[in-house]
Amino acid sequence: MIPSPETIAFLMAAALMAGCVDAMAGGGGLIALPALLAAGIPPVPAVATNKLQSALGTFGACIAYARAGHMDLSAFRWPLIAAFAGSAGGAWLLQRVDPSILAGLMPALLIALAAYFTFSPRVSEMDRHQRVGMAALSLLVGVIGFYDGFFGPGAGAFYTTIFIALGGLGLVRATAQTKAANFASNLAGLMMMIAGGHVIWIVGLAMAVGSITGGQIGSRLAMRFGSRLIRPLLIIMSLALTARMLLDPKNPIHALLFS
Repeated sequence: MIPSPETIAFLMAAALMAGCVDAMAGGGGLIALPALLAAGIPPVPAVATNKLQSALGTFGACIAYARAGHMDLSAFRWPLIAAFAGSAGGAWLLQRVDPSILAGLMPALLIALAAYFTFSPRVSEMDRHQRVGMAALSLLVGVIGFYDGFFGPGAGAFYTTIFIALGGLGLVRATAQTKAANFASNLAGLMMMIAGGHVIWIVGLAMAVGSITGGQIGSRLAMRFGSRLIRPLLIIMSLALTARMLLDPKNPIHALLFS
């Protein structure tokens, strides 16, 4: 299907907002994916097309963070490989089972995430001692990568939490490494979706223009304002995504709460 020019313009604007938010705190899928669904694109092609625009937008944010010296791809290469492998497995499984089972668990996880950033001590901009070894860190990142390929929303916030709480990184560097992990998992998921023939290329590439632009804006804002901007956004995006999931009639938790 090829949407009208007006619809594509709407999706590009949504992707710009999503890219900006995603570069700062993750959760851009909360904006881009509903926009695709609102445009009348079926769920699986919407997820696949969102992976295309998100992968390109995240790549642009990675470049911005790397140029500013906040990213260490060499030291964290194994978590990135784990994110890629996990996402490939998740995207493969997505095309074969109903993801609503995992969707039912997400509200509780996101509320816990928001609580962590709300009540934990103020996150430093400086790196601290890494609490787990690289193997354990890679395993956890791989689990989030699997989730990102299988379902997706909120993956960036989970990556950031892992890099801060267990990887010992300051908030800006954790956000930078999150973009690298996000790109790895987006790329793997995208490759699986391309193999399945689900990507709507004209829509995804048009949205990528907005996503890349938004990613550049968001990454520069994050580097300039640091935890003063990132931490509140992480809390807001976690709670907003939770609310959306709870109000989604297709989510199993919605049926339990409102039936």
